[in-house]
Amino acid sequence: MNASRRVPVTGLTVLYDADCPLCRHLSEWLRRQPSLVRLDLVPAASEEARCRFPGVDHAATLDEITVVGDAGQVYTGPAAWIVCLWALREHRPLAHRLSTPAGARIARAAVLTASRWRAHLRTGTAAQSPGRWGGGVYRREDGWVYHPDLGWALDAPGCPDGACPAG
Repeated sequence: MNASRRVPVTGLTVLYDADCPLCRHLSEWLRRQPSLVRLDLVPAASEEARCRFPGVDHAATLDEITVVGDAGQVYTGPAAWIVCLWALREHRPLAHRLSTPAGARIARAAVLTASRWRAHLRTGTAAQSPGRWGGGVYRREDGWVYHPDLGWALDAPGCPDGACPAG
């Protein structure tokens, strides 16, 4: 076989957190989509996942979506979502757009938003603060400024150009 020949991807395994309502919703959405590449959806850190992928960090798969290709490729975070979209017939063009440098920023923002929502669910504060799913909102009166090319940045006293010390 020619070493420069690409091996076609015929299947992907999506490891998702079965205890997360958002993850369950998205896994069901993926199951309903017409696909160009077979998608197997397996609960993260499950016995099946551990048997199929012994070399994967299964604790990490509970924190972040992980997709494993049939040739052993491992994708996490925004790349995992882009690969999932790439596998879907109606969403492959979107996956190509998200794989560009500009699209990667959008994909990263979407993943960070989902992660923030999941973290909010885990702390149990979603019921305590309806409408404030992320644990708060960016407010101009708190010093937040929106820059179309960069996003939100903190421009409060002591934070020149949004470069605030951590803590």
